[in-house]
Amino acid sequence: MRLSRQEKIISAIQQDFSPYSGLTAQQAAARLAQEGYNELTPPPRRNLFTTAIEVLREPMLLLLLAGGVVYFILGSQREALLLVASALAIIGITLYQSHKTERVLSALRDLSSPRALVLRDGQARRIAGREVVRDDILLLREGDRVPADAVLLSCNDFHADESLLTGESVPVRKRPGDAASPIGAPGGDDTPFVYAGSLVVQGQGVARVAHTGLHTEIGRIGKAVQGLALEDSPLQRETRRIVRVFFLIGLVLCAAVVVLYVMTRGGWLEGFLAGIVLAMGILPEEFPVVLTVFLALGAWRIAKARVLTRHLPAIETLGAATLLCVDKTGTLTENRMTLNKLVVNSAMFDVNAAALPEPFHALLEYAALASEIEPFDPMERAIHETAGKYLAHRGLVHRDWELVHEYSLSPELPAMSHVWKATHDDQFIVAAKGAPEAIADLCHLDVEKVRAMTAQVARLADQGLRVLGVARAIYAGKTPPAQQHDFDFEFLGLVALHDPLRAGVQEAVAECRAAGIRVVMITGDYPRTGAAIARQAGLVDAEALLTGAEMDTLTDTQLRHKMDSVDVFARITPAQKLRLIQAFKSGGAIVAMTGDGVNDAPALKAAHIGVAMGGRGTDVAREAASLVLLDDDFPSIVRAVRLGRRIHDNLRKAMSYLFAVHVPIAGIALLPLLLGLPLFFAPIHVLFLELIIDPACSVAFEAEPEERDVMRRPPRDPRAPMFPLRAIMLNLLQGLGSLIVVMLIYAGALHYGSSTETARTLAFMVLIVSNLGLIFSNRTLTRGISAAWRAPNAALWWVVGGAFAGLALVIYVPSVSALFSFSALNITQLLMAFAAGAGCIVWYELLKKLPAGVRRASRA
Repeated sequence: MRLSRQEKIISAIQQDFSPYSGLTAQQAAARLAQEGYNELTPPPRRNLFTTAIEVLREPMLLLLLAGGVVYFILGSQREALLLVASALAIIGITLYQSHKTERVLSALRDLSSPRALVLRDGQARRIAGREVVRDDILLLREGDRVPADAVLLSCNDFHADESLLTGESVPVRKRPGDAASPIGAPGGDDTPFVYAGSLVVQGQGVARVAHTGLHTEIGRIGKAVQGLALEDSPLQRETRRIVRVFFLIGLVLCAAVVVLYVMTRGGWLEGFLAGIVLAMGILPEEFPVVLTVFLALGAWRIAKARVLTRHLPAIETLGAATLLCVDKTGTLTENRMTLNKLVVNSAMFDVNAAALPEPFHALLEYAALASEIEPFDPMERAIHETAGKYLAHRGLVHRDWELVHEYSLSPELPAMSHVWKATHDDQFIVAAKGAPEAIADLCHLDVEKVRAMTAQVARLADQGLRVLGVARAIYAGKTPPAQQHDFDFEFLGLVALHDPLRAGVQEAVAECRAAGIRVVMITGDYPRTGAAIARQAGLVDAEALLTGAEMDTLTDTQLRHKMDSVDVFARITPAQKLRLIQAFKSGGAIVAMTGDGVNDAPALKAAHIGVAMGGRGTDVAREAASLVLLDDDFPSIVRAVRLGRRIHDNLRKAMSYLFAVHVPIAGIALLPLLLGLPLFFAPIHVLFLELIIDPACSVAFEAEPEERDVMRRPPRDPRAPMFPLRAIMLNLLQGLGSLIVVMLIYAGALHYGSSTETARTLAFMVLIVSNLGLIFSNRTLTRGISAAWRAPNAALWWVVGGAFAGLALVIYVPSVSALFSFSALNITQLLMAFAAGAGCIVWYELLKKLPAGVRRASRA
């Protein structure tokens, strides 16, 4: 049975007598309990006490407690106890909501943390990096972030980026060492040590963990590994600015109310209570809470669509994306390769045929020898499957040969070679495969042969096939040379593989086009192959393509002019990807880009929205990205864009509602004092309203279904503010209409002889009904109330039902009604109040008919 050096080590590890035996799950659990998790600083977890302290600093809660103190001083113990109890209830609700949000963010952190492949109970298992323990056996490959300090037991062509520790950007070469060797300092070539936080940029290896957590090199020097960054976004900064403005306005008005009350009616305590009511009505303390809840739950909704959000601000940017730069293999296609054709000279064999002709045996044999023994790459798996089908019974699948050396792919030479030692021969047998032009270069083909090969590759690529060249060589030296060019290769032919288009890609591309989002393909594949897949996917102009070689001849200015008419970029290197992203950005595009490899990380970071592949992507690509595509599926990106637009729309609706609803609350607290009427509001009334406002914003609006045109309108301008002045004025006009109706009912009832309690009850019911109407009207900013009424939203109906149940309680239960200074209403009064409140909807709907400029502002 043929084994590479790495597999021999793994095989030895699996034997109980081996000194490098992997841990059992039970041993690992015991060591984890003894030594703790493999992390430098545990992620901050807010306990209930810390959260409660933060809640107690909220302005609304402080105002409630201040009102309770004033009531105690005035001798109204019942009202005081009610306010304190209400404050405790709010603390409980907020703690629950905060705990729920923290659980969502914690789950997102766990999903986005680096993973490690270890040997447990003799089997390779993927675990969280923080669960790695001392003496674990790590299986490392290109693109992995090393989870702990370790000693390499075996490696092949292994290079690591240790710049996080040393500051040196050039990767260092590694060699195997003794497991008992003490860990040395990082830096320098040919050491056997790998360090936590470093990146495997080339090759693969097996290592034994020596140190974890704070005992690692990175722990000792006090540097932190990057994690999930929840940085402030433009929307968060804009929200804070608005809250500060309203806070200052509220502070000035509250001071004015206190002074005015004392001057006109006397009594500092009563005046202070009136000021508290106005402050409770005008302060938009819900804004930061709503923003946090929307972004956290939005990230969770997107995760359900198989897209992990690593940076919450990316949710805002999703709705503004104008360009999607996608890879071909595994994103537009299934990454499930099947060998389709074999080509030797001018002869072609269709793999679906029953028997493989003799002239094609060597081509398939050496294609398999040039592939990994246990392949991860789908193309190599397809080659092995076909070789097993056609060659196993002929003795041409060489399981007894020994792999002695590997030459990896490189940007300079996209070809790989395996050097084998046959059991019957002292010479080395070399198999190579890779890009046809690279194999032609290794074989030193003359111009005519290269021209014939290129034409054959073009014909296959036109059919959407992925084409590889295959070559072989015999080497009589004692040790393999330093580079592949030192072998005397013989060209064997071409293998063509087919990767079918993913289901739903055509529909997703069409949906992007309807949404004003351009889709371009950036691939390292052959131009004709890329163009064929692009045609199948339905890209706008699949024939307009640009190759990496052509791109190198263009200046940045020429490239910016050229790329507007190009939808397929082929034979593109990672460095060229970065240049393309920067060029698209300089042209004003909001760019989302997919990537999976180590070298994609700079381009992923440069894009406005980096989207890493979760299935086949590397740790470094995932860490550089804002989003992680868990199923590597292009339609999932489009679903994420759809959800991002929906989240932004619903957040805007919730904020619009908040602007509007605070107008009547603040006005009702102020106008009776100015007009010489009995005061309408006490803190308990504002508290009741908050019990409707808070769930309406954080639950009902968040659960709103998407707008019908969510993917049939252009992306929003990311430079436009979330709350443009004209949109705020529209919302304030909504609230002003509600305030006028409520005050007319209140003043009218008092004028025609109703008691203060009856007038207050009538006006309060009008306010509640108009408030619910405002919720329904703001469910859609483009369609009428009938459409909002029909749209499903179970959470909203719970809010409406709870509001009416609470209203019935405070009006018709005498003990509760007394606390609110209400009186029971008869059926005529009920109908009148309901009609007045519902009539406000007419005003809300008329505002939607304002000129288009104002409506566009409300949607910005």
